[in-house]
Amino acid sequence: MQERLIVDGYNMIGAWPQLNYLKQQGDIEGARDLLLEELSDYVAYEGIETWVVFDAQFVPGLSKSYDKYNCHVVFTAEGETADSYIEAMIKDTIGVLRTVTVATSDLAEQRLIFQQGAIRKSARELLHDVEFTHKTIREGDDSYHQSGYKRHVPWSYLQLEQLKGLLDHLSKDD
Repeated sequence: MQERLIVDGYNMIGAWPQLNYLKQQGDIEGARDLLLEELSDYVAYEGIETWVVFDAQFVPGLSKSYDKYNCHVVFTAEGETADSYIEAMIKDTIGVLRTVTVATSDLAEQRLIFQQGAIRKSARELLHDVEFTHKTIREGDDSYHQSGYKRHVPWSYLQLEQLKGLLDHLSKDD
């Protein structure tokens, strides 16, 4: 089972104390970089494909994306919100072979996330998980067992592949 974490970047910046402090000081670029840096060890340790989405609020212009600190970073196009980008991304990503978790504390966005079958994680929960992972890496922990919600799928990988093939076959326009 593959996992994808989609992070609403500016939502985390507004909610994480250290990042919000940088934002209040007018250093939004520093806050973005620190967010990516903080997520870096977490996503590498957990083995989660991670996308951090920023809307064009502070970086107007064409949409752009790049990889940095183990994360795929996306700046939406001018006029496109991170929420709408994330919603479209969930529709294109979620399936029987992939669990999608969206990190946001936006209540309206959380409702849409649930409706589309994704899991939500609040900014506070993500911060706690990141801090716990940093502590585990620093101190070492032989008894570490990955925690958090995992969707239980009773089928084997081969069965899931067969179901995906059947779904693709039935979805084709004839």
